[in-house]
Amino acid sequence: MERIVDIVLAPVEAADPVLVRQAAEAAASMKRGTAAGSRILKRSIDARSKQPRIRLRVAVSDAALIEEDNPRPALRPVSGAPAVIIVGAGPAGLFCALRCIEHGLRPVVLERGKDVRARRRDLAAINKLHVVDPDSNYCFGEGGAGTYSDGKLYTRSHKRGDVEGVLRTLVAFGASPDILVDAHPHIGTNKLPGIITAMREAIEGAGGEVRFNSRVTGLILERGAMKGVILHDGTSAEAESTVIATGHSARDVFALLRDHGLRIERKDFALGVRVEHPQHIIDRAQYHCEARDPYLPPASYSLVQQVDGLGVYSFCMCPGGIIAPCATAQEEVVTNGWSPSKRNNPFANSGVVVTINPAHALSLPDEAADPLWGVRYQQQAERAAWQAGGRRQSAPAQRLEDFIQGRHSSGLPECSYPPGIVPWRLDELLPPEVARRLREGFKAFGEKLRGYRTNEAVVVAVESRTSSPVRVPRDPITLQHADARGFYPCGEGAGYAGGIVSAAMDGQRVADAIKTSYSARA
Repeated sequence: MERIVDIVLAPVEAADPVLVRQAAEAAASMKRGTAAGSRILKRSIDARSKQPRIRLRVAVSDAALIEEDNPRPALRPVSGAPAVIIVGAGPAGLFCALRCIEHGLRPVVLERGKDVRARRRDLAAINKLHVVDPDSNYCFGEGGAGTYSDGKLYTRSHKRGDVEGVLRTLVAFGASPDILVDAHPHIGTNKLPGIITAMREAIEGAGGEVRFNSRVTGLILERGAMKGVILHDGTSAEAESTVIATGHSARDVFALLRDHGLRIERKDFALGVRVEHPQHIIDRAQYHCEARDPYLPPASYSLVQQVDGLGVYSFCMCPGGIIAPCATAQEEVVTNGWSPSKRNNPFANSGVVVTINPAHALSLPDEAADPLWGVRYQQQAERAAWQAGGRRQSAPAQRLEDFIQGRHSSGLPECSYPPGIVPWRLDELLPPEVARRLREGFKAFGEKLRGYRTNEAVVVAVESRTSSPVRVPRDPITLQHADARGFYPCGEGAGYAGGIVSAAMDGQRVADAIKTSYSARA
């Protein structure tokens, strides 16, 4: 008989399968050695006491447990099936394409950027030459922003779809099965390209298409319906259903929708900075030790503080990570963060951002009614950072305590940001409402996390792409845009997701809605 038990072990014990099974036997009131099988179902770190522990949920049985398999989705041939145009090959687009094939529809994925292998050269150009390709960078290209931006899979969107199903699909295409049990699953930037490539090959193998270097510059609208898109080379792609899943940085797509008379709406977003500490400071604060136990992963944190009724919070925390240059145009500086699967770099970085609501913002007040107001707000900060960085991808930076105290940093600590950092008074560079709230937020964070407030940490500007500043409205049932039948806004760029897993689930929901629409017309 199988029983499920919860056990708590020291990190070294939790790393030993024999000790885990023995502890599970004891918790299940079984004699030692009588369990024929055990399997870890959930794993998390409890660091609330001075001695961190690993919490495990374990299935244990006196009969052998059948190993769970994670087969790839059954993809039947769809070469002659009705086409669905999917603009964007990020997680929303790729998972939408896979689900379309499951429904017997043929996805035609149009990606403005390059495949994962070719993207690497363009990333190197940003890091070393300070040259940004507007179609191929950390945000655009096969797999979207997530491919080279860490692969964190934690989501709160459990009511919106099948989270476990998304994780199992990723495992089927090459991710570690650990993501099925860890409380905060993570793939790693070094592993994601192979997974994304395998997904694309599966789509193509079933008869779908993935076209790179295919930037959309026009829409085909006829009598209140979207019939397809026009590409930058003058060619077109046409179908009864078009999914726009272009991510939060495709500003030209927002403008394209507006210029074609399709409604878009402004929404709250966030803007701030990247903060980088030596990893040992975060380890010491979270694990209550001078040296991290080798059986514990590099520590992370999640911090939030309300300042004047708006949130200041950490975002996309990357233990053992690197700050990445994520500009999508030449005259801007944008930061993000990522970690390899082992999270073995010496620094810990996180976005620390402020909620931006037009009603509370002081910059660009005359344009606040424009649905693209948030885009311009982002651009203002990004261009200011580019100018401060010497009109290169070098990022303006300041030591953390100097930022809090409002003083210039005469020297900067070592930083992982590849194009380099330059000293700058960030409180004079950022919008005043952002700088003031960040300062108060950092003070509160210093009270909540011992050692956080230190001049060994560096603040790097600007973190501006945490979420889309625009929502593309859609019917809650059909998921189609109210102004154009057959047009399905999707994913993070449309304002319906925030991260890899939630974007993937939204892509699946859209594919389901398209199938329902086809079935209703049949």
